[in-house]
Formats: sequence, structure tokens, C-alpha cells
Amino acid sequence: MDPKHLFDDPRLTAVGLLYEAHDGLIARLESTWKGNGLSGLDLNALMRLSRSPGRKLRMTDLAVQTNLSTSGVTRLVDRLERNGFVRREADPTDRRSAYTVLTAAGATRVARVLPAYLEGVERWFTGLFDPEQLETLTAALRVIRDTTNPEATHTTG
Repeated sequence: MDPKHLFDDPRLTAVGLLYEAHDGLIARLESTWKGNGLSGLDLNALMRLSRSPGRKLRMTDLAVQTNLSTSGVTRLVDRLERNGFVRREADPTDRRSAYTVLTAAGATRVARVLPAYLEGVERWFTGLFDPEQLETLTAALRVIRDTTNPEATHTTG
């Protein structure tokens, strides 16, 4: 293939735009979690816990949902636990497994961050689309997620 045509490939444009959009969105939203003493990963984990049944997830599911290794999720949960935002709970049916449970302090912190976070999400992401466009985009993102990260499909919406 001619190198000029290779560099002009529209697939490079599409994936490049996805990367740029992600980076731009994170840059616009970052102050909402940093201003509340959290990292983006902290907020991601706390939001996932807050939206899970019983406000808890198996450590392995939290690792998948946050794209962390076993040791990475352990460090994350250790930090959140030190701050009082989560606690560990043994799985009564499997001694090798544990849950991460959102505490009242963790729920309070998420509730404090969410109004500004959602305002930013609306301003810089969802509000840029009409309802039909947003539904189409959400469906398209779900296809990408389900294909590239099938482990996450059973643990998140």
C-alpha cells in the first residue's frame, strides 16, 4: 500500500478523534474530582460501587470495571479504605473472595462531587448531542466496550 494512502486512512482519523475527545473530556472534568481530594480512579471506583447492588462489588469485578490488575485494585481499595470511603467484607460463600463496600463517608463524598461532575459531563459531553445522537453514541460505545472488554459486560451497564 502506498504510504501516503496509509497515513490518510480514515480509521486513523476516527481513533485519533476518540483519543483526543477522551483526553479533552478528562482535562475538563479533572478539577471536579481533584477539588474534592480524589483521583479520577478514586471517583470511578466510588461511583461504580454507589451504582452496584448493595453498594458493593467483588474485588475482582471492581478490578475489571476499573481496568486494574489484582495488585492495582488492592492498592486502590487500601487507599479508599484509609480515607474511610470503603470497607472490605469477606464473601461468606467463598473464603478466597472479598467485597469492597461503599461506606456512608464514601457515599457522602460521591454525592458531594456528583453535581459539579454531572454539570461538566452535560456541558462537555452529553449536552453536545440531541437525544437521538446521544442514544446512538451510547450504543456505539457499548459495542466497542463489549468487543474490547467483554469481561466488563456482565458487571456494568
